[in-house]
Amino acid sequence: MALHETTQFGRLSNAASLLIGSAVFLLGALGATGALAQSEASSCGSLDNAYGPYDYRTDEDKIAIVLKYHFTPAVEALVRGSTSKQPGGDIDYTLRAAPNNPRALMAMMRLGEKEKTPQPSGSSYPVECWFDRAVRFRPDDVIVRMIYSTYLNKQGRRADAIKELGVATTYAKDNAFTHYNIGLHYFDLKDYDHALVEAHKAMTLGFPQTALRDKLQSVGKWTEPAR
Repeated sequence: MALHETTQFGRLSNAASLLIGSAVFLLGALGATGALAQSEASSCGSLDNAYGPYDYRTDEDKIAIVLKYHFTPAVEALVRGSTSKQPGGDIDYTLRAAPNNPRALMAMMRLGEKEKTPQPSGSSYPVECWFDRAVRFRPDDVIVRMIYSTYLNKQGRRADAIKELGVATTYAKDNAFTHYNIGLHYFDLKDYDHALVEAHKAMTLGFPQTALRDKLQSVGKWTEPAR
């Protein structure tokens, strides 16, 4: 994306702190046209797991032990593994136990970039499979869809990235903070029309921050919402 990864990560981490999927993932029905159209029996694997899978948003007590022993700060920073030789093995374990953990998804994405490979060492699947699994597990997780959009854009699949954000908007409902974040992602993709729509939604819902408005003003794409 246009924004630096650290900014992206901070944005998503803030969303997680403030806000803290089907046997076949149907591209049309769920709208995730960027996702892999694969079944539970596909190369992206079944979601069945010896421990979990658990939703990071609602099962914090169950995934705490996974974070303690597998997704350590050193693993997240891609410095070294915790229970395996490489960080990829521990990130793999974390995502099998909690498929929609956003920080683990970010770490796996960064590991693939670091190793310049679609399937990092220690990972059972290619990076995109982890997004397929996360979306199958919890289609309504907007943070996952924003991270997935980031990944797709980095792969040069801008149209798919935009479509993934479109799905995110349907799940955002009346959450002003989420619409604002989606708007920032649209802006990074230079999709200013959709960024403006999300900015207006956030304003209408009472979100006070103005950075998205300022960004749109800087490229001559801002208009005041209709009254």
